[in-house]
Amino acid sequence: MTEQKSFGATLWDNVKTVVSALIIAGLFRSLLFQPFWIPSGSMKDTLLIGDFLFVNKMAYGYSYASCPSIRIPRLGIDIDAEDFCGFTKGENKRLWGAEPEIGDVVVFRHPVTGRDFIKRLVGREGDEIQFKDGVMYINGTAVELAEAPKFVEEYAPQGRFGNKPACENGTVGFGAMCEKSKQIETLPNGHSHAILNIRNSRADNTGIYAVPDGHYFFVGDNRDNSTDSRFPQTAGGVGFVPYEDLIGRADRVVFSSAGSRMLFFWTWRSDRFFKAID
Repeated sequence: MTEQKSFGATLWDNVKTVVSALIIAGLFRSLLFQPFWIPSGSMKDTLLIGDFLFVNKMAYGYSYASCPSIRIPRLGIDIDAEDFCGFTKGENKRLWGAEPEIGDVVVFRHPVTGRDFIKRLVGREGDEIQFKDGVMYINGTAVELAEAPKFVEEYAPQGRFGNKPACENGTVGFGAMCEKSKQIETLPNGHSHAILNIRNSRADNTGIYAVPDGHYFFVGDNRDNSTDSRFPQTAGGVGFVPYEDLIGRADRVVFSSAGSRMLFFWTWRSDRFFKAID
């Protein structure tokens, strides 16, 4: 006859199973891949609002920024990576560190606020970046640009925050087509990707940004709708990002939804499932 476990023993087994699962999930998130939702349109059309991806934390090695941040505003929970691993911060180094490549799409911590950002890496230490009439110059040479068909999307609230897109074709009504000029930009190492243009902005013409040692320069692909390294941290921008603040590389979109809730299956973008990120 099979001996039945007591209620207490069964409960303890269940607790151990849950705790083990949480530990494994925590290690997976801390050491391998971190889930990330795209909340804004700063990386269109490479990444759209509502894209879901896993960030490859192994790509550049590990620093304090690799530790998880747990933020659940409704429950008043705001535990930062520094709360877990802040004791390792400050030397701008990484364990098993690797150098990111120009053109990589990278998730990193904002050097001041600690919030996660996702942008494209265009400058490493020693590089000089400048924008003239909306064209990016790297070390004095203009990047190669090729015209592409316009990027067109419906003017409607997007994602959980209901963000509305900015349009190059002026003010349009709900349901109308919102257009942006699109070009294919090729960086000095041969990496090509799409960029969008909406208007002439103050970031279209800049001074020279000299990237300091151990830092990186990031921009969004949606150039006129991105807060990035073109703007100083004192003005709410990103500025130069230290090596230790990199979290990982974004390689592939896993899931995508245009709606305000993931379960609204009629808003799913099935053509973006498992889409490689250029």
